[in-house]
Amino acid sequence: MTFVKSHYKKRLIVAITLLIVALCFVFSCDGQNKQKPAWPPSQGQKQIPIWPGTPPDAQPAAGPEVTKTETKELVAGKPWIYVENVSQPTITVYPPKGKNTGAAVMVYPGGGYEILAIDLEGTEICDWLTSKGITAVLLKYRVPFTGPHWDKKLKRQVYPKAPMAQEDAQRALGLVRFHAAEWHINPNKIGVLGFSAGGHLVADISVHFEKRSYPIVDEADKVSCRPDFAAALYPGHLWIDEEKFELNPDIANNINSKTPPTFLLQAEDDYVDNVNQALVYYIGLKNAKVPVEMHLYAHGGHAFGLRRTKLPITGWPQLVETWLKTIGITAE
Repeated sequence: MTFVKSHYKKRLIVAITLLIVALCFVFSCDGQNKQKPAWPPSQGQKQIPIWPGTPPDAQPAAGPEVTKTETKELVAGKPWIYVENVSQPTITVYPPKGKNTGAAVMVYPGGGYEILAIDLEGTEICDWLTSKGITAVLLKYRVPFTGPHWDKKLKRQVYPKAPMAQEDAQRALGLVRFHAAEWHINPNKIGVLGFSAGGHLVADISVHFEKRSYPIVDEADKVSCRPDFAAALYPGHLWIDEEKFELNPDIANNINSKTPPTFLLQAEDDYVDNVNQALVYYIGLKNAKVPVEMHLYAHGGHAFGLRRTKLPITGWPQLVETWLKTIGITAE
């Protein structure tokens, strides 16, 4: 009996040891999947720093840049990747596949100016664009935004004055236009496309292009940073007062006839950014006589990227492709 007890005791110790080792491996893998160092571009592409030295208005980040995977709030049944603490903005150029249309689109991932949804609203968008013969340029702009989003006293949303993101957007678009010949891009067919906060950044650069918001750095800053076309999907930070149906004054006061043709898309049941975000911007563009096309859907929520589901709104890429042909950016 003593031998039997000793035998089972040894087996129990071995089993517990193996279980501990297995759990450590699982947790180690889980940690690796959920958090990694600075974001590496896909497809072996190289990130290009957009500033030759310290960026203007640089602010210390809360920590080093990290890449994380969201495994709880899935999109179309899949996890998605986001980047935090971006302090060194970059662009990654994805050349077109097949026939080159000459067009280029700079992609602005969303994330509330706090994170960047780098695959869902970044690399996956670039893959779609390049498959259509369009050069995609992914902008990893500086986050997080450090100011308030909600004024408790006034009970309204506060414009996220994000000077760093605006500076990065202006600088990056100028760089793309400056290198247009080298990158086989038509300098008159460079547009922007963004999601959520990135949709706000689309509107921001669409109205702030007459003058750089930072001191001129080099020759790239002497070429125009005006987009030739713009697309904002489920944009935020445009309707800032729930008691007033008014466009963010920073955008409203700067819209003019030179604001580029714009495409807007949003769901009426967007639980993060109310559909009024797109509506007030649409009206502002119409009043300025800017060509604008808007698509609203009853259902779709927020942050769906281009991942297809049963909801009709996720078929939006075809709408954008048709619109680009309509405005003469891509050939019929």
